[in-house]
Amino acid sequence: MAGGCFWGTQKFFDQFDGVVRTEVGYANGPNTAPSYEEVCKSSGHAETVLIEYDENKIGLKDLLRYYFMVIDPVAVNKQGNDTGIQYRTGIYYTDSSMLPTIMEVCAEVEKNVGQPLAVEVKPLLNFYSAEEYHQKYLDKNPGGYCHIPVAMMHLK
Repeated sequence: MAGGCFWGTQKFFDQFDGVVRTEVGYANGPNTAPSYEEVCKSSGHAETVLIEYDENKIGLKDLLRYYFMVIDPVAVNKQGNDTGIQYRTGIYYTDSSMLPTIMEVCAEVEKNVGQPLAVEVKPLLNFYSAEEYHQKYLDKNPGGYCHIPVAMMHLK
């Protein structure tokens, strides 16, 4: 899931029981592994969090509803103070069987906000792991900037 800056998105999802592993990286850009500097210069990739989860403990619908709690779903290429194509929002699925659930939750959110969502819903075309210093960044740097309020990091 791409939810703006991947540091906060990763920390947010790490709190939920059933989330087995998260990894920050760059998704759905050209088919070449970019550096962070290239992503910041509009490489076309989105800052994304790969989420592995145990479906017996947390479902896709729950993950999506949590996701929509921490993004502005109508903002284009912007979340908080971060702007640029790399901060676009997106739900990138790895199995087409996920699509009906994704579309159901997106329809609920769209109805609630009363306007079309700016969230991409596309298959995951590629994912390149971000540099090690970005992994679990807010755990290593608790004062780091994040558009997600700190209180949202402690829901569970």
